[in-house]
Amino acid sequence: MDKLLAARLHAVKVRPYLAAALFALHVVADRAVPTMAVDPYWRCYVSPGFVARTPVEELAGVWVHEVSHLLRDHHGRGERYAHQHGEHGPGERLRRNIAADFEINDDIYGDGLTLPSGAVLPSLLRLPDGLLMEEYLRTSSMSGLASAELAWLDCGSGADGHARPWELGPEGAHGLTRQQRDAVRFRVAEGIKGRPGSAPEGWRRWAEEAFHPPQPWRELLGAAVRSAASAPGVGENHSYRRPSRRSASLPRVVLPSLRRDPPRVCVVIDTSGSVSDAELGGALLEVAAIARAVGGRRDLVSVVSCDAAAGVAVPLCRAESLELVGGGGTDLRSGFAGAVRGARRPDVIVALTDGQTPWPSERPPCRVVVGLFPRVAGAVDEDDPDYVAEGPPPWARVVALG
Repeated sequence: MDKLLAARLHAVKVRPYLAAALFALHVVADRAVPTMAVDPYWRCYVSPGFVARTPVEELAGVWVHEVSHLLRDHHGRGERYAHQHGEHGPGERLRRNIAADFEINDDIYGDGLTLPSGAVLPSLLRLPDGLLMEEYLRTSSMSGLASAELAWLDCGSGADGHARPWELGPEGAHGLTRQQRDAVRFRVAEGIKGRPGSAPEGWRRWAEEAFHPPQPWRELLGAAVRSAASAPGVGENHSYRRPSRRSASLPRVVLPSLRRDPPRVCVVIDTSGSVSDAELGGALLEVAAIARAVGGRRDLVSVVSCDAAAGVAVPLCRAESLELVGGGGTDLRSGFAGAVRGARRPDVIVALTDGQTPWPSERPPCRVVVGLFPRVAGAVDEDDPDYVAEGPPPWARVVALG
């Protein structure tokens, strides 16, 4: 154990941006493990014999290699690849392990980190460096490597998603929860982005593209509504109930003061056939959240359901009792027109839509917040395969929902 932990300290010294991940691993000694392996719950299974015969510098490289499998989510990606291609046998498991090793080993060694003996590299099959595991699997069959001579190569279920007999499983001791695993990945990604000149290209790509911290979209939507409702000019009106302080400079003249009334919000909900029932239910929840964002004044919130034509702006009593009518095509221009057609113009319009709609050519006379349901980019019109919906206009504050 002393030798193994000394190797981890050496790995932290030469790769400080991986320190949070290396120290998060819990060591489990097991003679059934060929070398070192990991499971998706951040346990590191170690063969005592392998540690005894391996130099400390090479053990440090193995530490970094194993934790790289977990940071790059090779277990989840391996499971998805096996499910999509129906490859579940031991030979396919070994191919996924080799491809995952190719993705890791092409650029993590050097600069103080020794390449362990027996490590497989893309150059063994004359493959280029810098590819992902899935690209290596599609590029080569790896028949020259996936043989009996590499049967010892086993990095555990953390490398391919297939559980091993020696692993403790999700209910075992010392495993990390999903939230803890995400927190470790986030800290490592932030450390890599904070050291842009010291991390290899593969790690920089992982930190910038492969990992995205969860977006608190509900908080963002509430903040966008509150920001629009409190902007200068929103809800402001002149009133003679309290004279202006400037009246003292004008004898015999009563000047009105500028007062801020509570802002009015109109919610335009896309009820076209492209919006699912689950998303409409989520829209009702957002209506209730919007009412709380403006101080709980439900009398100041109205709702317009709109597909190709807009309904009547209905005052909000209870979000659960709203009747959303639609199911046809999508044209939110009529919804925006209906929102500003009432006796009192809203200060903020909130549109909840999937974005597959024409937008008003002119900016409405109030603030606009657009909440977008998630959609895959591309053509959405069966009659016109080349049709691609235009994005929200630049004058709208856009928040991605979900």
